[in-house]
Amino acid sequence: MGGAERPRPFFVHYRVRMIESYGDSTRDGDWAAVRLLVDGDRVVEADAPGLDRGVVGLTLLEAASVGGDVLATDALANALAPVFRAEPKAGRTAVAMSGGVDSAVALLRAGRDAIGVTLRLWLDPDGPDADRACCSPEAVLQARATCHRLGLPHVTLDLREEFRAAVVGPFVRSYARGETPNPCIRCNGSFRFGELLAFAGRAGCDRLATGHYARIVEHRGRRLLARGADPQKDQSYMLARVDPADLERIWFPLGEQDKAETRAEAERAGLDAAHRPESQEACFLAGDDYRTFLTRHGLAPKPGAILDEDGVTVGEHDGFWRYTPGQRKGLGVVAERPLYVLGADAQSNTVRVGPRESLARTHVAAAGRLYVDVERAEAKLRYRSPAVPSSVSATDGGFELELDEPAFGVAPGQAAVLYEDDAVVGCGLVSSGGDN
Repeated sequence: MGGAERPRPFFVHYRVRMIESYGDSTRDGDWAAVRLLVDGDRVVEADAPGLDRGVVGLTLLEAASVGGDVLATDALANALAPVFRAEPKAGRTAVAMSGGVDSAVALLRAGRDAIGVTLRLWLDPDGPDADRACCSPEAVLQARATCHRLGLPHVTLDLREEFRAAVVGPFVRSYARGETPNPCIRCNGSFRFGELLAFAGRAGCDRLATGHYARIVEHRGRRLLARGADPQKDQSYMLARVDPADLERIWFPLGEQDKAETRAEAERAGLDAAHRPESQEACFLAGDDYRTFLTRHGLAPKPGAILDEDGVTVGEHDGFWRYTPGQRKGLGVVAERPLYVLGADAQSNTVRVGPRESLARTHVAAAGRLYVDVERAEAKLRYRSPAVPSSVSATDGGFELELDEPAFGVAPGQAAVLYEDDAVVGCGLVSSGGDN
């Protein structure tokens, strides 16, 4: 954990009716191990030094709330995770814990029947600032400490390899195709919430709560995701691929408030998380620039031509994947007026540039789905871009948009999220910026 060696893998052995599970942890050269013998959902035998109390006779849920030395509790968590289950209980809530203030307050709101769960995800070991990531080893320790301080159980799910295959690999391959992917959309929309909801089921929970600033509303006769009340913190864009069918089991307790209210609530509760800094986006980069990350993970620099709109070479690049539509800085091209990246072509290893007006797009195609039948919607085409009123047409694999006014910097691989009022009525990945 922390700046330590990688924990050894856990082992699970099955006896006739019982399961024997091992977990260990290392930190700064120290090591601790825990062995559990589990019958159903109860610990019947344990070798677990360094804990505040014994776990024999406890349910797995009760054992997950036992504290002690950092290494001992981490080893216990690694032993519990692969065998964890709990009998269903009405009102129990699984709370996704990142170690930050938002998830800490979500935990407070969930009450005495809450159980915290943190996903340990893959981080680039060569990144400069892994500790600020929402899924780092330090974040796991902080999340567990918050739960135990409140007398609540906490479970850590080590999904590093699964995450690397489901999110990091596609991120690299998307850039290799000349796209501009948003890994947070993929993570939240398919991987993270899928794993968290599956855990909530194993933990006997009615619902899953997270600290996201988003809401769930009834719109056109169905339950849909909606913008958070605070426009500065709204995270509905990043969550837009979450299946509306799953919203029956999801709760966003912070959706109606702003960040200042959240921090104030954490302060009143005396939580250490009250003043923790924001976690990073694209956590697996571990604080690094994505270009440096991609270089380390298979996209070698390869010189190629920078072309103007007439196909004339005006400069040279050192890797087409280093450039994204709308980019102005770092082109290394001398011109009479500012030039912007219009697109990149992986096959020819070229980058096209032109004036800002050439970025304008009024037609956009996206692969995805409409959650309700809609002919008009506001289309948000990048996380930090304003939504644009649009006409919407359904297609076999998604939808097409005719924008009321041009959008600039439309990039294949980014998400096109459709809103009607505040409700998310569709989401897809941009497959083409189309023509003017």
